[in-house]
Amino acid sequence: MKASNSIRLGIFLLVFFGLGVIPLLAQEIPALKDFNSVRLDYNQKGMLILGSWAVGNMIWGGIGASQTSGEVKAFHQMNLYWNTVNLAIAGFGYWQATKEVPGTDFWATLEAQQGIEKVLLVNAALDVAYMAGGLYLKERGLRKDNERLVGFGKSIILQGAFLMAFDGVMYGFHHAHAKDLPGLVQNLSLGPNGFSLIIPL
Repeated sequence: MKASNSIRLGIFLLVFFGLGVIPLLAQEIPALKDFNSVRLDYNQKGMLILGSWAVGNMIWGGIGASQTSGEVKAFHQMNLYWNTVNLAIAGFGYWQATKEVPGTDFWATLEAQQGIEKVLLVNAALDVAYMAGGLYLKERGLRKDNERLVGFGKSIILQGAFLMAFDGVMYGFHHAHAKDLPGLVQNLSLGPNGFSLIIPL
């Protein structure tokens, strides 16, 4: 008897939510276009900042490496190498942000918003690992009297610190922007563990 009631309740909830909530959130919500435009604008500006940092470091690194020696030369060389990768990432990220069309679908918006925040948090964790790796190289270089390792280590610490600050600021902007999403969908409330929808009966 209890199993039968559970099955009936399950069917009722499936039909209720399937016919009520999901179609409601599957509708196009015009206000989401502006919301998504702001998210993409943040991404574009972020990639321009990262690209500018990369170009500046590549120029500085190229000039510095050609005019110095030892530890300082290694520092500039790593800045040049590291920011070649940063420039490629910034270019690809900017291209992706300009290619994406701001949509009005709720689920796609929620997925994109959560996706960018997760990427930034993962990046921040990687930035800590970069700095730890740089510190290791620097300390190893000092122990072995290897100026090249010391220079590389100092460069990686600097680059990791910049990326940590960059990802932290970007996350702050995106996270604050995400708080506007519930106001765009009537009766929707987003929380740290999910969302709730108030349905008037």
